[in-house]
Amino acid sequence: MVFLFFVFFLGTLIALLHHVNDDLPPKLLLVSFDGFRADYLQNYEFPHLQNFINEGVLVEHVKNVFITKTFPNHYSIVTGLYEESHGIVANSMYDVATKKHFSDSNDKDPFWWNEAVPIWVTNQLQGNRSSAAAMWPGTDVLIHNTTPSYFMNYNSAVSFEERLNNITMWLSNSNPPVTFATLYWEEPDASGHKYGPEDKENMRTVLKVIDDHIGYLVQKLKMLGLWENLNVIITSDHGMTQCSKERLINLDGCIDHTNYALIDASPVAAVLPKNERETEVYNQLKACDPHMNVYLKEDIPARFHYQHNDRIQPIILVADEGWTIVQNKTEPVLTLGDHGYDNSLPSMHPFLAAHGPAFHRGYKHSTVNIVDIYPMMCHILGLKPQPNNGTFGNTKCLL
Repeated sequence: MVFLFFVFFLGTLIALLHHVNDDLPPKLLLVSFDGFRADYLQNYEFPHLQNFINEGVLVEHVKNVFITKTFPNHYSIVTGLYEESHGIVANSMYDVATKKHFSDSNDKDPFWWNEAVPIWVTNQLQGNRSSAAAMWPGTDVLIHNTTPSYFMNYNSAVSFEERLNNITMWLSNSNPPVTFATLYWEEPDASGHKYGPEDKENMRTVLKVIDDHIGYLVQKLKMLGLWENLNVIITSDHGMTQCSKERLINLDGCIDHTNYALIDASPVAAVLPKNERETEVYNQLKACDPHMNVYLKEDIPARFHYQHNDRIQPIILVADEGWTIVQNKTEPVLTLGDHGYDNSLPSMHPFLAAHGPAFHRGYKHSTVNIVDIYPMMCHILGLKPQPNNGTFGNTKCLL
């Protein structure tokens, strides 16, 4: 009799817990490991990440937006917009009308970010919920007069563990509840620049640390009782390709540098001609080097979705994969790896892995567009998305 009562009590308790969990608002953690090239997954061992994938879903290639750099793609992930629509068109920008400059060390002016509404803002405006962020680009900026309820000012010296500990604390103990959180980490991008992706020995060491971080992430979520009810997306902004001092495009060999300003540098260089010399500058650059495409703004290929914004400069230079644009050959080539190239190149693509109650288990998919992530996240969170360039139908199969 006692045993039957215990079984009845246990069954009631389990049903009650299921009912409580069903009533909880859906939660989502978005994680980016900067510069995680898609084919690293095939070329290196990731035991912790592989376990995560086996219990969830994997998108083998994410086609990111052109230009394939950090700030533009991270903003595309959280807005579902191409760069010409969300306004973060490069890591370095110049606005002719206001004469304002933007760079990765001068990025706090809301002027640059207010052309779009990121998901952390939408999440806080729709219902009794809050957002949290650890270092994701733009989260420490007052966008549309709003920051995440909880965030960390950007500081690359802060460890992954400290960033994650803050995020898990906010996910566990906040009122109103944190239902959307995002976490950014600078590797393997920094090491990819330093060593180049073809340096197997050094990249293996760096990528093992990344995998250990993922193992710690999963362990921490399980320890805090968040693992079963939290949706987790792990992805990146771009890939990486090998560069060389033997593959330089020397602009000073073609044009007087006093005739233009270089707003953003290699491998996609944004050129602002001086003294109304646009045609002259264009013609000289056009004949400069066979390993570089030169476009007037109005002639930029439509597939780049990189034309209709005042922050895009009158002339855009696009280096071939692995080539580096310099103003003169005496400039030191600081990186053996780089990104920013044509977004059709597989080397520029990141991956996406996801786990949680919203996702299938053990499912693989070949490719989605990076702008498709945003409508999927809105669907998971029950948010009405802002107008965007993504297609929910492209990611529905993951859910």
